[in-house]
Amino acid sequence: MMHPYRTHTCGALRKDHIGETIKLSGWINRKRDHGGVLFIDLRDTFGITQCVIDEDSSVLRDVEKWRPESVITITGRVRARAEGTANDKIATGEIEVYIDDAKAESLADVIPFQVAEDDGAGEDLRLKYRYLDLRRDGMQKKIRLRSNVIASMRRRMWEQGFQEFQTPILTASSPEGARDYLVPSRLHPGKFYALPQAPQQFKQLLMVSGFDKYFQIAPCFRDEDGRADRLAEFYQLDLEMSFVKQEDIFKTVQPVIEGIFKEFNDFTGTAHKIEWLPHLRYEDALLKYGSDKPDLRNPLEIVDVTDIFKRDDVEFKAFRGIIDQGGVVRAIKAPNVSDRPRSFFDKLNDWARGEGAVGLGYILFAEGEGKGPIAKFVPNAAQEELKKKAGLQDGDAIFFVCDKESKAAKFAGAARTKIAQEMDIIEKGVFKFCWVIDFPMYEQDEATGKIDFSHNPFSMPQGGLADLTTKNPLEIYAYQYDAVCNGFELCSGAIRNHSPEIMEKAFALAGYSKDVLEAKFGGMLNAFRFGAPPHGGCAFGIDRIIMLLANEPNLREVYAFVMNGQYEDQMMSAPSDITEEQLKDLHIKLALPKPKLSTEAA
Repeated sequence: MMHPYRTHTCGALRKDHIGETIKLSGWINRKRDHGGVLFIDLRDTFGITQCVIDEDSSVLRDVEKWRPESVITITGRVRARAEGTANDKIATGEIEVYIDDAKAESLADVIPFQVAEDDGAGEDLRLKYRYLDLRRDGMQKKIRLRSNVIASMRRRMWEQGFQEFQTPILTASSPEGARDYLVPSRLHPGKFYALPQAPQQFKQLLMVSGFDKYFQIAPCFRDEDGRADRLAEFYQLDLEMSFVKQEDIFKTVQPVIEGIFKEFNDFTGTAHKIEWLPHLRYEDALLKYGSDKPDLRNPLEIVDVTDIFKRDDVEFKAFRGIIDQGGVVRAIKAPNVSDRPRSFFDKLNDWARGEGAVGLGYILFAEGEGKGPIAKFVPNAAQEELKKKAGLQDGDAIFFVCDKESKAAKFAGAARTKIAQEMDIIEKGVFKFCWVIDFPMYEQDEATGKIDFSHNPFSMPQGGLADLTTKNPLEIYAYQYDAVCNGFELCSGAIRNHSPEIMEKAFALAGYSKDVLEAKFGGMLNAFRFGAPPHGGCAFGIDRIIMLLANEPNLREVYAFVMNGQYEDQMMSAPSDITEEQLKDLHIKLALPKPKLSTEAA
C-alpha cells in the first residue's frame, strides 16, 4: 500500500523515475495557468517539483481554487519535461509529475506577503508571520546552516575530549556588564532569580568539581538595547579547561573555529581564505585601529600625532585648545588619493558632521607640498615630521581627529572604516582572525572617578596579588582576551582568578567589600577554599559566526524565531500583560510610569 502522504520528497525525483506512479506532499509554491493546462510548483524543505494538470482532469475544478501556500497531497506519474522546457536551476528540472489525484490537507488564506519571491515585505510584517517567512528558501538555508554549524561544533569539541554539561537558567544576579533579566520568586516573596548573562560561575565550579574540560551550547540573556548585532537572548559555544595557560586555550579552540569556517565558508557561493594574524594588545588595537574589535581586512592604520600639533610653530588653535585640556590628535593615512575629486573629501567631511563632529580635517600631499583646510596652519618643518611619522608619500592624504583619548580613538576608528569604504580597499573573500590580549583589569569612570572592573571581574590579574597590592589599578592588566574577525567580536574569555585571597583584593579595588563579595559570590568563593585548579576558558558567539558565514549583517536573519529591535515578539504577543491574580501570587504591585501628556493636552 502506498504511503498516505508521500513516496518521495519534492527534491528527490529524477529522470530515473520516469514512468513511476508516486505521491508527493507539500506547499503550493506557485500556480501558472497556460490555457487549459495548470502548472503547480510543489515545495517542501527538500526542493520543488513541477506538477501538471490538464483540462480533462476530474480534479482540475478543485485544484484551481487552492491558493498558494496551501498544503496538498498529489498522486501522479513522472514524465520527462517537453523538449526545451527543462529547468537547470532546480534538481528536479528534467521531469514533471502529471497529477492523477489531488487532496487538500490544509487550505491557506490570502497570504500577507509572497513566500515564493522577495516582495520587499518589512521586518515587522515578516516577524509577525515568521512561520511564513521561514518557508522562504533563503531563510531555510540560513536556519539549516545554523543547525549544521552547531552540530559541527559539538562534534569538534567531543573530538578534543570535552564533555557537554547544562548549567542552570534560574540563577543569581551577577555583575557581567549588562542588566539582568529578573524573575520574581513566588515561594520567596521579594526575592528574584536572574536569567544568566553567561554560565560564568557554574562553569568555573565545574572545574573546581574536577571535570577538566567542559563545553555547552549555552543560552544567555542580557537586558540591553537592541541593535543589528545584539539580541536579548543569544547562544554561545561556552567552554572551560583546567590547568591551562592563555596559549593553551588558543591552541585548543582555534582549530575548532577554523575548522567550522573552512567547512561552511562557501555558503554564499564564494570560498573565503582564512587567516589568523598575530596577537594584538588591547592598547595597540585602540591606537592603531580605534577599536578593540578591529576589521583587519582594512589596511589603514591610525597614528598618534599629538606631539606634532603641540609644536610652537603649529598654530591650529582648534586642536591646541583640546590638547591643552588633555586631548589627543589621531590621524589616518589615505594612500594615493591625489587624483580623487574634491567630492571625495567633501563627502567624508559631511559624514563626520553627520556623526556629530565639526568635520574631518585633512592635508593632501601633492606636487611636493601640503594642501587642504589644515595645511596652512602646519608649517613645512612640521609637515615633514608628519610625513615621517605617518609614512606619507606624494599623493597621500592624512585625516585628523582631535578629542579626549577614548572619544578620539572611537571616532578615528569609525573614520578609518569610512575612508576605507570610500576608497573600496577593504579586502574581500577573506576571514581575518586575531586574538586581542592584555585587557586592562580596571577602568575609571570619568564623571565620578570610581574604579570598576573594565571587563570580566573573574579574570586573573597579571602579576597576581603583588600587582594588586603595589600598582595603580589602572596599570594592571588581566589575562583576558577576545577573538575578533572582520570587525566582529566573536569570543571573549580569560584565565580565571581561582584564589580567594586574590579575588578579595581584586573586588576590594573595585569597591566591593568582603561582605558584599560573600553575599554575591559566596558559593564560588567558598568552593575555591577547598582546592581550585588554575583554569580558564572563553565563549564564542554562535549567532555572529552564522552572520559571518551567511554574509548577513542582521542577527535576526539567522534565528528561526526572534523579537524585533524593540524586543517585542509580535507573533506571540510578548511581552504581555499578566493578571492581578498572577501578580498577587508573586507578591508584586506595579508602579508603572505615568503616560506622557501630548503637546496639545499640555
